[in-house]
Amino acid sequence: MTGAGDTVIAYLGACLLNGLPIAEAVSISNIAAGIQVSKTGTSPVYLSEVDNWLRENNHDPVSYKIIQKSDLPHLRKIQPGKKIVFTNGCFDILHFGHVDYLRKAAALGDVMVVGLNSDASLRRLKGINRPINPQEERAALLAALEFVDYVVVFDEDTPYELIREVRPDVLAKGADYRPEEVVGKDLVEAWGGKLALLPLVEGKSTTALIENIEKLSRQREKSP
Repeated sequence: MTGAGDTVIAYLGACLLNGLPIAEAVSISNIAAGIQVSKTGTSPVYLSEVDNWLRENNHDPVSYKIIQKSDLPHLRKIQPGKKIVFTNGCFDILHFGHVDYLRKAAALGDVMVVGLNSDASLRRLKGINRPINPQEERAALLAALEFVDYVVVFDEDTPYELIREVRPDVLAKGADYRPEEVVGKDLVEAWGGKLALLPLVEGKSTTALIENIEKLSRQREKSP
C-alpha cells in the first residue's frame, strides 16, 4: 500500500468481498487509512492493527469481543503469527474457579478464545433448571475478563466443529478430564497443536455454588 487512498480502496474491496455491509466497510476502510497516515513513510496496514484500534476505541469493548462462528475463519488473518488458545464451557455462574482456570489457560498463548454453550445446549447437558444466567449475560461476563480475547456461543452439544474452525494451537481443559475424554483432541494434535490439562481450584464449581445457595436458603427458612 502506498498511501491513505490506496489503503481505503484495498480495505473497501476486501470488506465487500467478505460480505460486510457498505457502511461498515467504509468505516473500517477509513480507520485503516487513519492508521496508515499515522506511520512514517509508506507501509502496510495489517488487519491486526485495525482490530487493535477497534478494541481500544470501541465505546463497548466487551461486546466487541463476542463474535459469531462466521467470524472464526478470519481469526488467523486478524491475529497473524499468534498462538491461539481455545477452551469451552457453560460458565453458568462465573466464580473464582472459572477465573483462575481461564487466566492459566490464557497464559499458554497469545490469543484466548472461549467457546460458550448456548442456553439450549446447556439445558440439554445440565437439565431443565439450567441455565441460571442466559447466554448473553454469560458471554458478557467472560468478555469482561481482560485475558479473554474472544467469546463465541455454540449451540451443539460439543465444541468439535467450533474447534475445527478456530484451529487453536493449544486446547485447554480442566485436569478433571482424561486426555482421551477431551473433545477435539484429535483435531488439534493432527495439525500440530497440543492439549493442556490445567489444575482446578478444589471445591469451586457452579454445582457446588448452587447447592450452597439452596442450603443457605433452607436454613433461613427454618430460622425464627
